[in-house]
Amino acid sequence: MGYFQNKRRTLIWLMIITFSLNMVRNCRSHGADGRIANFVFGDSLADVGNNNYIDTYLRANMTPNGIDYGKPTGRYTNGYTILDMIAHQFGSKISCSPPYLDPSTKGSVILQGVNYASGGSGILNETGRIQKARIPIDAQLDNFANTIQQIKSLIGEAATKELLNKAFYPVVVGSNDFLMNFLLPRFLTIDEPYLSAEEFVGTMITKLRMQLTRLYNMGARTIAVVNVGPIGCMPFERTVGVSLFGGEKNCSETANQAALLYDARLRSLITELSNNLKGSFFLHADVYRIFNDIVLNYRSYGFENGSAACCSLAGPFHSVAPCGPKSKVCSDRSKYVFWDSYHPSQAANVLIAKRLVDGDIKDISPINIRQLFTSQTNIRPS
Repeated sequence: MGYFQNKRRTLIWLMIITFSLNMVRNCRSHGADGRIANFVFGDSLADVGNNNYIDTYLRANMTPNGIDYGKPTGRYTNGYTILDMIAHQFGSKISCSPPYLDPSTKGSVILQGVNYASGGSGILNETGRIQKARIPIDAQLDNFANTIQQIKSLIGEAATKELLNKAFYPVVVGSNDFLMNFLLPRFLTIDEPYLSAEEFVGTMITKLRMQLTRLYNMGARTIAVVNVGPIGCMPFERTVGVSLFGGEKNCSETANQAALLYDARLRSLITELSNNLKGSFFLHADVYRIFNDIVLNYRSYGFENGSAACCSLAGPFHSVAPCGPKSKVCSDRSKYVFWDSYHPSQAANVLIAKRLVDGDIKDISPINIRQLFTSQTNIRPS
């Protein structure tokens, strides 16, 4: 067994090294070079630096974040995000998108896409308010509207419409609506009405329906919606279980069941929108299934720790404080599934990205990312 685990770990690190050697070129090369524009919306799983420019408690632009990227960038991991790695896989097709709030994100750079994601944000505008500033999806769409006007000034209205229709739109959001809203202690949300899990998820879906429809009306056609992962297995949620339930070390079933309830409603929403929005093409990315498999079977993937944070200060599962300059970093980052209290390590991101790129219909449907960008048939809308 040890031989196969070491072999798998070696393969994972080879993948990471390959990504890293090529990522700098792919993620810093922008401009009108024929690639499909990549407009990213979401939370800290997709943020590449927007929170660096707002007054918030949630920032990742300090060491040891980015230790395997070469420097802290605002990414909430030790290296590259899942979307970074997908963009690398198809560097000739799509680009890594720079953060919207970066002052250098202007001119021809925006023709390859922009990243609007913000750590702590959610579908609901009130989500994450305990972290001071964040950019909810509604505000991210407002920012996208500003970008559209800038693109029109560069290439004209007709060319802008074509660019937007052909672009790729990942939407990675929903986790914080549970973690920083629904699952918060009641005294932190006392001014909001109490809702059951079913009612809260219904509110999320109603809002997301409006947001995805607005995105479509702004020109988006190919939209990849990522569901909420097994948030109950995050080091922080496991720590809450230890604190509240006297030694419970398993994943929080309450949190995971909420995520699964959301996914069931999300699937129905995607079917509804696909049927009702002419020319749209929606993908459902089942990151819950993918990441849950990695967490539960972490040893078979070459990891040695599937529950604790690699970057930590103290506490059960190393999850009491955010990853920052005073944190300790595990000796071998490739052996940890989690980088910090909430986010996957780069090694885990490699595996998730690989399954979104090449996975079967249970991982991502109706087709995977590779099929989306390389199929010779007319899968994507014109």
